[in-house]
Amino acid sequence: MTGKEYRMACAARGGLLFMRGVPGVALGGRVQVRDHRNHKRNGQVIQTSNDLILVQVFEGTENLGLDTTWVRFLDAPFEITLSPDLLGRVFSGIGQPRDHRPPLIAALKRNVNGAPMNPVARAYPREFIQTGISTIDCLNSLVRGQKLPLFSGSGLPHNRLAAQIVRQARLLGEAEGNFAVVFGAMGISHDDARFFQESFETSGVLRNVVMFINLADDPPIERLILPRTALTVAEYLAFDLNRHVLVVLSDMTHYAEALREVATAKGDVPARKGYPGYLYSDLAEIYERAGRIKEHRGSITLIPVVSMPSDDITHPIPDLTGYITEGQIVLSRELHNRNLYPPINIPPSLSRLMKDGIGAAHTREDHSRIASQLYASYARALEVRMLASIIGAEDLSVTDRQYLNFADDFERRFVNQAEDEDRSIIDTLTLAWDILSQLPPETLSRLTEADLVHYHHWTPAAMEEL
Repeated sequence: MTGKEYRMACAARGGLLFMRGVPGVALGGRVQVRDHRNHKRNGQVIQTSNDLILVQVFEGTENLGLDTTWVRFLDAPFEITLSPDLLGRVFSGIGQPRDHRPPLIAALKRNVNGAPMNPVARAYPREFIQTGISTIDCLNSLVRGQKLPLFSGSGLPHNRLAAQIVRQARLLGEAEGNFAVVFGAMGISHDDARFFQESFETSGVLRNVVMFINLADDPPIERLILPRTALTVAEYLAFDLNRHVLVVLSDMTHYAEALREVATAKGDVPARKGYPGYLYSDLAEIYERAGRIKEHRGSITLIPVVSMPSDDITHPIPDLTGYITEGQIVLSRELHNRNLYPPINIPPSLSRLMKDGIGAAHTREDHSRIASQLYASYARALEVRMLASIIGAEDLSVTDRQYLNFADDFERRFVNQAEDEDRSIIDTLTLAWDILSQLPPETLSRLTEADLVHYHHWTPAAMEEL
């Protein structure tokens, strides 16, 4: 073990250890903290000055006696061991095994902070990733190299949806067998951790998944390193092993709260709602590690889960996340209260890169037009539903009552699906046409005549049922 050991701690606050009189310490350097029982903890230098060193202790500073604590500066950044044997394993936020199996032993180690991706070397995100969830695959398609956050709220089933995406996500075509998932969970309960692990084990996908788990009763400081550890593994799988990697991080709100806690302890000037002013750049540092690089076959696609305090989409965390990423999937409390799963709120959800991953070369030739028509028809149906709540459904026109029936059927059959229901994109598009066929052809202005002739099967007899 390299580096000198010092006993110069002057204060401990939360997960931070303050030291004075230590010369030549590098920012970002790895630290090992040894207490009076000879138990060792991991840390990282997060602030340096001429007279004060600030160490972030990932396991927290609880029960550390300042006079009996030894700190060794290892003169190296915080690194994680990398190997193909990572797949199928479960780790803590700092890369220690959580699955009762031995630690990985490999020669390759890398700094968890990664290296900046040259913007010139970035390749544009393309190609469709199938999640098996109709509202995502058809209306908010995910493409390789994209950053598509999931905005949720307290009590909404974002964990169940994230687990379903991990179980069902796959590539179409030749690259299907070259797919891997990195799953990171921050601040979750023991029940949720057990749910995720059992869900991946019983479905058989764990062999292609690397899990990083930080529990609610683990030190919050560890949440600051977990996304970086997970993305370092993703970069290794993508750009060294040429795999297409999906990274799911839940919940970035817990990460931001840990960042606020550290910033307050450091004395940083608070900004919106007490979060530090550098929250945007800190989140961007994480999110921008996703993408594709020219002349590399692998890719990193990112789905960060963000729970919105008080369901407020203008809260700093979802607000800043929306600036950095390429769209959002928003969960609806109203749909959830009606027992619809997944309760994806269609109007505010979007995927800005969807157009580059669908069509004849990826899904089906009519995909973009039918998605546009579903959006338009559902938006009209919601207006009719609001009008019916005012004047009554019996006073609506025949066409308006058709839209009401369309909205009910769309939510019941298209939006709603079972947690273990894995729909192919062709099944989803077929279902979309079946539901749209409740509307007369003249109302479907986003579709071509060839589409209507080939797929639409509305008959005037449908009017007689109204």
